[in-house]
Amino acid sequence: MQRHRSDQEAAMEGRKQGKILPLRDIERRVTGRMRGAQYLGFDFDAGTAIYTLKFLRDGAVIWVDVDGRTGEIVGRTGQ
Repeated sequence: MQRHRSDQEAAMEGRKQGKILPLRDIERRVTGRMRGAQYLGFDFDAGTAIYTLKFLRDGAVIWVDVDGRTGEIVGRTGQ
């Protein structure tokens, strides 16, 4: 049975190859824009190289999608 790589392993491999920005860089770029929101964590989609950062503000959940190659915010859900 072949072992499937986790998203975190794929992100780490991409960072080693210089294809994906480090998570800490992504977090720093986005959390500075999310004033008043609590950062809860992230997911990484290895197929699209998209980090999804999750925040909580005033009881509402906010998801911010960031291109892991460029650091650009490519989507946002919530207020």
